[in-house]
Formats: sequence, C-alpha cells, structure tokens
Amino acid sequence: MERNTRQRKAIHQCIQDAGRPLSPQEILESAQGAVPGIGLATVYRTIKSMLEAGEITTVSLPGGGDRYEISGHGHHHHFHCRSCDKVFEVHACPGDMQKLTPEGFVLESHELTLYGLCNQCRDVGGKPAVS
Repeated sequence: MERNTRQRKAIHQCIQDAGRPLSPQEILESAQGAVPGIGLATVYRTIKSMLEAGEITTVSLPGGGDRYEISGHGHHHHFHCRSCDKVFEVHACPGDMQKLTPEGFVLESHELTLYGLCNQCRDVGGKPAVS
C-alpha cells in the first residue's frame, strides 16, 4: 500500500494541473511551491511509484528525456517546442496510419510528435518567454 504523503499529493497535483507532460525538473519546480523542501530524489521515487500504480504514463521523446502525464487521456499525440523544450498534448490524429505501413505489415499502434515553436516562443522570436 502506497503512503499518500504531502510530497506525493503535491507531485500528483502538479502533473494533473499542468495539462501537459512534465519533465522531472518541471515537476520538482512546481511541487516546490506546495512543499518547499522537496528534492529531486523524492520526485524520481514518486514518479516510479506512480508509474507502477498506473496513475501516470511516460511520454518518451526521441533524443530527449522522458516526460510524465496523468493516465487515461486516451489516444493523443504531442507537440515539442524546440525553443523552451516544453511538451504539449495534441488531441487530434491524422487517422489511418496503416496506409503508410509497408505491404504485408500489420500496424499495432503509432506515436506522433510534432516539433516547432509554441505560441509563447513564437511571439518572442523563437527565444523562450521569461516566466
């Protein structure tokens, strides 16, 4: 049985409230608002526990670190801003990918990541907006 500590509650809440996949560092920075003494090791332990419990899922990006989001969003894709490095959910799908699969192959699933500039970075000329 998993203990429901202040740290765990803060981490769960920040992932849920973000509405987008977060890196461990983003989780740490957000959770520190609720639990000032929380450390990165606690964030990693909690991520591992939440993954095992099925509360969150991993969003893996080619060439980048894993991000984490609340489970149960259903099929969706992601947009990765090349300037600020934030990842956003995209609730659309181009549709039937079987037509792109080589003849005779059977497609079981797909992941799609779009890359570019988010609206904040686009507005400041491709440089991350200062928060």
